[in-house]
Amino acid sequence: MKRFAGYIAALLLATSVGGAVVATVPVATARAADCSGKNIILTLPAWYRNLAEPDGKGCKIKNPGTTQGTQGLTKFVWTIVLNIIDMLMQIVGYVAVGFIIYGGFVFMTSMGSPENSARARKIITNAVIGVIIAVMSVALVNLIAGGLNV
Repeated sequence: MKRFAGYIAALLLATSVGGAVVATVPVATARAADCSGKNIILTLPAWYRNLAEPDGKGCKIKNPGTTQGTQGLTKFVWTIVLNIIDMLMQIVGYVAVGFIIYGGFVFMTSMGSPENSARARKIITNAVIGVIIAVMSVALVNLIAGGLNV
């Protein structure tokens, strides 16, 4: 029961510290509309990054067919696809980091058990491989987006 109470206390401490960090982020409601799509949360870009332009009331998405014909529509669609892939790969990276933390928790609570220690090492190894794949895929998406001038 003492161990369970310790886990709950650690969870509450982590939640309160994390909440304090998140609560201090300023909210930009009084600013003029930022249509660049560079307003990011946890490094996740907006899906409309490089697609919006300011108008008198806020932002609106550019019409892809008016300026460059079918080339504009192709670029428009690829911009959205690459933005979404970028977001998904970054989320995969965050999940992998979560699994590294979970593997460390399993390792610390294994209490010398060889089976649990091996299980924890496998979790951490797989999570590190996941982080490497996620970072490489985000770099690849950004490389492709740079090649398309998106």
